[in-house]
Amino acid sequence: MTAASLRFAPEFQLRIRGQAVPATLRASVSSVSYQSGLDGADRVELALVNENLRWLDHPLLALDNELSLSMGYAPDPLEQVFVGEIIGHSAAFPAGGAPTLTVVAQDRRHRLQQGTKVRWFAVPINCMGNWPLPDVAVAGIVGLEHGLVPIFDPISAALSFLIGGAEIAVAQGDPNAMQRLVRKQVSESDFDFLRRIAHENGWEVLIDHDGPLGGRKLRFLSLAEHLAADLTLKYGQSLIDFSPRITAVGQVARIAVRFWVPEIKMDFTVTIGWDWDRNSLNVSISPGFGTPAGTPGTDDAIRLVDEPVTQFTAPRVVLRKLLARLNQRLTASGSTVGDLRLRAGRVVRLEGVGEQFGGLYRVTAATSTMDGGGFRTRFEARKEIWFGSIPLLEQGAVRVQLQDQQLPA
Repeated sequence: MTAASLRFAPEFQLRIRGQAVPATLRASVSSVSYQSGLDGADRVELALVNENLRWLDHPLLALDNELSLSMGYAPDPLEQVFVGEIIGHSAAFPAGGAPTLTVVAQDRRHRLQQGTKVRWFAVPINCMGNWPLPDVAVAGIVGLEHGLVPIFDPISAALSFLIGGAEIAVAQGDPNAMQRLVRKQVSESDFDFLRRIAHENGWEVLIDHDGPLGGRKLRFLSLAEHLAADLTLKYGQSLIDFSPRITAVGQVARIAVRFWVPEIKMDFTVTIGWDWDRNSLNVSISPGFGTPAGTPGTDDAIRLVDEPVTQFTAPRVVLRKLLARLNQRLTASGSTVGDLRLRAGRVVRLEGVGEQFGGLYRVTAATSTMDGGGFRTRFEARKEIWFGSIPLLEQGAVRVQLQDQQLPA
């Protein structure tokens, strides 16, 4: 083989309990797949040829063993993309052909999904009652309980402290209002509890697999601060296939919540909506349940009457509900030759697919697979409202220009 062809030879390395796996085990791997996503734990699947059932009960592949995976192209150094624990096996014993064994590993977030808890997070203070812990402290405590080191982006932490501080400042002096601000975990797993806190602060929760503490770093990111493209893919060149989807569901851009203010014995409805034409947020407040009849632009608001809120919690609830809908307006899937820069949370710039579907996307899930067919990466992505502040030309979203063609009469 020439030096040029060797440069593009896919390669991977496995380590179990901190040691490189034996050559015989490495040679038995017929495919390896690494998946990252915003909605769940990162995952690795290994397919092994299980000739003579040699790996069926092997101690190296026992449940809970630590497994790390590095991938890349030889002869360049491989990149550690996953550190987690083996959580499952499945086997096939066909009538013809060699038996196979599939080994599944997930990152340490799978520990957070085990069981549910009932508890609250506050510090009792004499003469002041229970003082609510800030969300940054609550998320850190839950992560540390599972051996995960919490890491917050500076801006994410600052915004959370500002919102929480404003809530406490308004509620101070009212013990009942302060109690309502205390974070409560009621029959939730730690995973669901952390996700709820993250969504109400506009965070995403990811595991960082790089470095000596890879697999143990729990990152809380504000995606609004990560808008620069990590890579560029162009249709007809590096972008092999691309399937965008635009839906009217995301155009329902108004959320209405109702809350009661006991001091004045009146309820209010707050409606927050997104103006797609101006890329701006609109807020309206009206007394009484619902919005006044005939108010322009409020008839299609989604009313969250099934979720109890107060004047203190309403902003976080609205943020969680509204962003989830806005960011699902335009989604897409695609594939490319294996590229490890495509991971959940990163930004990809897509070119050559027109103005409406081109530009910046957030990767929500990515799967990189090595097998007999080579090395390839499939990804899911979404357009986010944050990208609306960046001009389309700077995003690489260019309208397709075609010469007029005469159609036959």
